Formats: sequence, structure tokens, C-alpha cells
Amino acid sequence: MHDGSSTEAINRARRNTIADLLARSAARYPNKRALVFGDEDLTYQEFDTRVTQTCHMLLQDGLSAQSRLAILSRNSLDFAIAAYATARIGATLVPINYMLTAADVSYIVHHSQVHALFAAPDLAPKLEQAFSGDETQAPRYLLQSTRDQTIGQSNWKSIRTALSYPTTPIDAAVDGTDVAQILYTSGTESKPKGAMLTHDNLISQYVSCIVDGQMEALDVAIHALPLYHSAQLNCFLGPSVYLGGSGIILEQASPQTILETIEEYHATQLFCPPTVWIGLLRHPQFEHRDLTSLRKCYYGAAIMPMEVLKELMNKLPQAEFWNFYGQTEVAPLATVLKPGDQLRKLGSAGLPALNVETILVDDDGNEVPTGQIGEIVHRTPHAMLGYLNDPERTAAAFQRGWFHSGDLAVKDAEGYITVIDRKKDMIKSGGINVASREVEEALYQFPGVSEVAVIGVPDDYWIEAVTAVIVPKAGAALGESELDEYCREVLAKFKVPKHFVITDSLPRNPSGKILKRELRELYKNLAEKR
Repeated sequence: MHDGSSTEAINRARRNTIADLLARSAARYPNKRALVFGDEDLTYQEFDTRVTQTCHMLLQDGLSAQSRLAILSRNSLDFAIAAYATARIGATLVPINYMLTAADVSYIVHHSQVHALFAAPDLAPKLEQAFSGDETQAPRYLLQSTRDQTIGQSNWKSIRTALSYPTTPIDAAVDGTDVAQILYTSGTESKPKGAMLTHDNLISQYVSCIVDGQMEALDVAIHALPLYHSAQLNCFLGPSVYLGGSGIILEQASPQTILETIEEYHATQLFCPPTVWIGLLRHPQFEHRDLTSLRKCYYGAAIMPMEVLKELMNKLPQAEFWNFYGQTEVAPLATVLKPGDQLRKLGSAGLPALNVETILVDDDGNEVPTGQIGEIVHRTPHAMLGYLNDPERTAAAFQRGWFHSGDLAVKDAEGYITVIDRKKDMIKSGGINVASREVEEALYQFPGVSEVAVIGVPDDYWIEAVTAVIVPKAGAALGESELDEYCREVLAKFKVPKHFVITDSLPRNPSGKILKRELRELYKNLAEKR
């Protein structure tokens, strides 16, 4: 048996938190470049010191390990400092999508019951509006930005005020099992849910990213996608700081800026969703910039079109590519398609990551045979603690000892997983399952189709009738008969849409995801009108 003081000493010696990772990198590589943003260039020692000073400011302002701090900002150096300072005092960071409306921000701020705010100057009014109420005395900190610094509110102070605070080490009471981040899901089916991720969740996920993504301390990574999102924050910034790699933070994912940055800093590592990779390929500067330093290219969030991937591999012959698949609730990496499999297993999400066990199950939780559709479920230390203040949806997500992703997939004989659809988007027409994504991909090949969303609408005969809601390209005239004829040529008969709807636009959430629940509500009586 240990007495209380011995237990405390043992726990402190064994502690492993996000902030500890930064402290170790600063001890190993004090004079190495850590982060660049604009004309600011910090070594690891400077980064660590700035984080410590910010901690002193937060603690003096009354914040503690029980505090939750919202952050509403585009990418910046101060974003990273705020994130690590929050972790070091044992508090919880609540990153918010800056594209959300004030009402959406208000929901997250009040649902998570935050105690303080970080915001970029031009976004501070939105966060101020969302935070109206009894919390008027809560600390508010402005992050330095390339944008307008004047907001007119006197109760905000610059995070750079911390530069006058002490540099003495902070050793707050924090443990790996404490919640480090509450990340809100995009809410395509319902109100956003707050996924609670602990330090342990995140660090085990960092390890999977590092090993399966072949990351190392020599990497120079570009952080261009939003840091409020789990992918850039936790698959790339976190592992880079853990390893002692160098990072170049860009305010946003401008193709021209990304290309210039690769050349200027000899960047070796870049993550982008396929749409941004396409933007880079099509940019007039792509052929004229020196991109030979780029060795490790990552994509995720959507399937990379075959021709785009082949073109990228041809034009960046020195680079290797990885597909990272996952979701916020698993911090977010779940499976990886590695460089050697990019063309051999095109469109696949790959194999489970290092610290993940993944199977496909039916509605009763039984593992399905090879080649059959099942729901992707995981067992992994990456998995969240649960949804904040939502025991019902937490219980629904964790069933029979597995985390249920809500994604449907098939597994081939080698164990490679290919995502088919969201479970809620699978259409049961005439008793047969139809994957909306398969029908959408077929329609995207039809000339004149700009965007398409396939849903099921109530039908007396079919129960759910496959329905395609289509946005035509500018100047294109699409007719139902020609669309029907095309679909009959390329799809099995039961997958052919019973209804085609031509519209000007598709409803989306602020993250850009199509809101199929709104389409299902809008067209729920479509069959009755026929």
C-alpha cells in the first residue's frame, strides 16, 4: 500500500498529457523551429514558454482544471498557444466552426457551458452575441490575426497580454483521463453532439497517426485546413508537436498560398481533402512551383477520384499518399489506406489503424461475412468518453462493447474496408437495400449534373422510393426521361430512382455537408403528387 503522498508522486511521475508532449519536445529540441505563422517563427522553447505564460494569465483570471474554454478562430499561432495552454492547466478546449451562424455558436456555447472565450478579432462579435446572458464577467481573449484588430468591445483583452506574465513552470493537477477537448459533430442528422475526448484518447490516436502515417521529427508540415476540426488539429498538429516536427500554420487553405509555402519552407507533409487537392492541381502555379520537397500527402473526408489520384501521383512522383478515414468520436483516425495500396485498393478506406480493432456487423451485432454490407464498429482507446450531457445517444453509440460509427461498408478477402454509405442514408426500397452513395456516383458521371443527393421518400408500394435531387450545371437542361434512361443503363433496376427532382441548390450545414434530413422532410409527400 502507498500513502497518499506516495500515490500523488507516482501519478505525477507517470503523467502523460497533451501539454507534457510539448514540454518534452521543448526539452529535446529547444532551438528547433516549432511553428511559423506569417512573420512569426517560434522555436520549441519559445512556443513552450508562450504557452506557460498564457497559463499564468488564465489561472490569474480565475480559470482552472474545471474550466471549459471556447475558441472561435481561423488558424493562427495563437490558436495553437491557446490550445496547449488550455491543456496545461487541465481545462477543456471547445473548438467551434467559425462558419457557423450566431445561433449555432450559441447552442454550442450554452450546451458546453463554457467559462471563457478565445476569438479572432473579426469573429469576436459573433461569439460575444452567442455568449450573452449571465456570463458577462467571463474572461475573453483576442487571438492575433491577419485581419482587422478593432472590434469595439472593451471587455476583450489580447492573448498577447500574457507576454508580461511569469515563465515559471506550471504543474496543474491534470490526468490523462481528464477531458481535453469537446468537439462538436457537424449535425447533419440532428443537433450537434459534443464528443468528449480525453488526453489518453488523443495521445493513443497520435501514436496511430505517427506509425501508420510514417510521420517523423524531420517532417515540415503545412497546417492549412481548419484547426477547429479534429483532422488538422489531432491527426497533424498534435502528432507534429509530439514528435518535435516543424509546422507552418496557414490562416486558410488557399491553393496559391499552399503552393508558395511548400516551395518557401521545403514542406514535406500536407493534408487536404480531395477538393483542395483538386484545387492545387488546377491552379496555374502548380506547374511552376518547386514541390519536390513534398514527400507525404494525406487525404480524407471523401473518396479521392481515381483520375485525380493518378494525376497527383504522376505530377508528384517523389510523394506517397495516404487515405485517413475516421470520425470525430474516435479522435478521429480509424482506418488507413497506405501508399502501396492507393491504386490496388482504389476507393478503399484501408485497414484498421494501429490502435484500432474494426469489424462490420448487422443490426443484431453479429459480424457479417466477407463481401456483405455491415455497420463499421470499433474497439479502440481512441474512442471518446461519450457525448456531453447526452446519455441516450452515448448509449446508442456504444453497444455490445463496440463504438458504432453509423457508416456502412463491405470488407474484402484481405480485410480492406470500403465505405458504402451512412446507415441513415441507406434506402430500403421494396425490401432491398440501396446505397444512396452508389446512385449518386453514377449520376455524377452524367453530363450536366453539378451536384446530386439521393434519398428515400415514403411510398405506399416501395415503402421507400429512391429519389435523386439534382442541381444541374450552369446552362444545362436536364430531363427526367434522359436521366431515367441513363440510370437504367448503368444501375441495377431496383437502384434506378423512381423520382428525379431538379433544383437550384442543396441544403448544407456550415461545414458544407448536405443535409439529407431537410431533403427528406421537403420531399416527404413527393409520391402522393404523382
